Amino acid sequence: MNVHAPPRMTVEQFIDWAMAQPRGRYELYGGRVVQMSPERTEHNETKLEIAIALREAIKLSGKRCHVLTDGATVQTGERTAYEPDALVYCGEKLARGTIIIPEPVIVVEVSSPSSEARDAGVKLAGYFKLPSLVHYLIADPDNRLIVHHRRCENGNIATRVVESGEPVLEPPGLTVQLSDLFPAD
Repeated sequence: MNVHAPPRMTVEQFIDWAMAQPRGRYELYGGRVVQMSPERTEHNETKLEIAIALREAIKLSGKRCHVLTDGATVQTGERTAYEPDALVYCGEKLARGTIIIPEPVIVVEVSSPSSEARDAGVKLAGYFKLPSLVHYLIADPDNRLIVHHRRCENGNIATRVVESGEPVLEPPGLTVQLSDLFPAD
């Protein structure tokens, strides 16, 4: 999409620029601004259900973790910043006004026709540049499944497709029902 922005910028410059925009949502890819597409209802509903399920899993676990939805920014490099559909970070609650989430443990993207290639490619590689990240979930609302990428203890990334059951997100020690991650039919 055409965006009137400087040709290349750092994440800091991008945040200042994006905050000054009257509307729209943006991400920064290698210093270039990309406007995010409008969302289909199933995308938005799935994002909501995932955030609720993660919040409930945190409550049940008793862990000191927190859920945020889109709007929070994850910086993966000097010139790259994404806005995932949901994320979990653990520890102290971040200060009011925080935009860049420094140490997410779980990041979730809801796949859409316009984002599926980026979600499974450049974002997968980018998110795992973060030492804190253990789980990257790509939710497919059309097929009601999760592609779960997990950093193993040896540093390798293991991938599995979850079509039923309970994805276990260890660490931090959360369990969710797959059926709770998608809106009721």
